Amino acid sequence: MVEQTEDSARRKVWGLHPNVFFLGIVSLLTDISSEMIFTLVPLFLANVLGTATTIIGLVGGLSDSIDAIFRIFGGWFSDRIGRRKLLAVLGYGLSTLAKPFMYLATTWGAVLSVRLSDRVGKGIRAAPRDALVAASVSAQERGRGFGLHRAMDTAGAVLGLAIAAVITYLVQGGSFKLGLACYRWLVVVGVIPAVLAVVVLIIFVREKRGPSPAHSSQRDLARPRVRAGFDRRFKVFLVIIALFTLGNSSDFFVILRAQNLETPLVQVLLMLVLLNATYSLTALPMGILSDRLGRRRVISLGWFIYALAYLGFALATEVWHVWLLFAWYGIYYGVVEGVARAFVADMVPEEKRGTAYGLYQGVVGLALLPASLIAGWLWDTAGAAAPFYFGASLAFLAMLGIMTLIKE
Repeated sequence: MVEQTEDSARRKVWGLHPNVFFLGIVSLLTDISSEMIFTLVPLFLANVLGTATTIIGLVGGLSDSIDAIFRIFGGWFSDRIGRRKLLAVLGYGLSTLAKPFMYLATTWGAVLSVRLSDRVGKGIRAAPRDALVAASVSAQERGRGFGLHRAMDTAGAVLGLAIAAVITYLVQGGSFKLGLACYRWLVVVGVIPAVLAVVVLIIFVREKRGPSPAHSSQRDLARPRVRAGFDRRFKVFLVIIALFTLGNSSDFFVILRAQNLETPLVQVLLMLVLLNATYSLTALPMGILSDRLGRRRVISLGWFIYALAYLGFALATEVWHVWLLFAWYGIYYGVVEGVARAFVADMVPEEKRGTAYGLYQGVVGLALLPASLIAGWLWDTAGAAAPFYFGASLAFLAMLGIMTLIKE
């Protein structure tokens, strides 16, 4: 009764539990910071440090794989100790501590070290945060809750990239390549919202209290469910996600493709603003749509949009083509990202969601290492269009897989 009283005493924000809103604010602030500091890492490596494309793919892939390993651990451990917020604070705090060191990076090895530290933090926090969101909404509102969270997260990306574009223009005007002084300014300004995100998380997000000793019998009943294996649908979903992700290399390559077509740096940043704006605008409506039509259909639609986007990146020859493709690519993110998280929650019981989110995000991250290495190798050996043809092909296969092998 105490837990219900506490929850009911907190006023809803936009019709949802306050945790959803404040976790959205945390993600918004974090994304402002991350987009300013890390989005231009491939250009920092290529333009400032003169790093080869294969090494850039290695940096992106290794970062995502380390992220994946710690997502699996973070999700499992949050189920084990029942303390989602504690791990979320630890993860956001570690990423915040790592970011200032990008100011000092002068080799690709140093960049990789900082990036890995940031991704360890992201891995630790991601699954517990998603479990906090899932626990704060009913099953009927799950798509809407994750849609709102993703929309706020991506709104932060829009703001971060817009600020980065302004700083870039003020420091180096319409230059085609990124300069060291400009990048260091991005790091200095980008650390500030990261610190604010940790403060908001500590003060405003509240975790549900675990069951009291009087509920020990309920815990005992729950244990067999925790120990039992996952639903077959969830296992098949993980396999299909892995297949899709093998063609979904790091977005480093999308940025490199824009520069490959001789797009000025400020325009690349504004393209990323457009991408994240379309992502943010579509995430909530797509989450609501998935509540009504089913997650599987919406995810399949998103992968179809992705496949068309990658075909477009392969065939693009003009800068204006890239503008349209970045907007279209953002729609893919808005359709899939929140809905896939809601689909995971649909397939597993609440007490196993931390582990489930860790496995889901872990599979994605681990597959990104070979995906990025393959993309870098294809770029260097077969041309800039090759990674995008490969990604589009696997997206079509994944779309067929989810529609034929998984039932709602």
